[in-house]
Amino acid sequence: MRLIVDRSTRHRGIAVKDHGHPFLKSAGLAVAGMCAGMVTEYLLDPERGKARRARMKDKTAHAAHEMNGGLSGMSRDMTNRGRGMAMAARYRLMGRSADDSVLHDRVRSELGRHVSHPHAVQVRVDGGTVTLVGDMLADEEKAARHAVKRIPGVKKVDAQWTVHEEPGDVPTLQGKGRSKHSPANS
Repeated sequence: MRLIVDRSTRHRGIAVKDHGHPFLKSAGLAVAGMCAGMVTEYLLDPERGKARRARMKDKTAHAAHEMNGGLSGMSRDMTNRGRGMAMAARYRLMGRSADDSVLHDRVRSELGRHVSHPHAVQVRVDGGTVTLVGDMLADEEKAARHAVKRIPGVKKVDAQWTVHEEPGDVPTLQGKGRSKHSPANS
């Protein structure tokens, strides 16, 4: 077995890399030539070459179409994400001065995301102060209170609800309830 050593030589002032025996260079060129010939013969075969070329053309067109569709979908996705971030920032900044009816709807919506029985909680809003009355399960109470506090426009949360460890005999907490859609459960 022969060890190939990288030797630099000077030829007319230019550094030339010599990677071993000249036979290896010619063998590499021969293999590359054979591969090119095989591909040419495969595609130019008189019997099946036309079908092979058509299939290659179709696969290339399909790949280009898929790439174009993926890029346009990614472009749409990035546009929508940017628009969503801008609207979230606007909501956080401008939503702080919401009137009580809008704030009431925001609180009801947020409770629906964090509580399995949102109908068991009554919401009253007065000047940005949110009063929550009703029945609540203990494992949902902390997340619901935190979610309501984070709503833009809420100045204070007065949770007067009754916390229950389990539904027991509380009529408003009976049944399966809604599935919660909080980020922790998604």
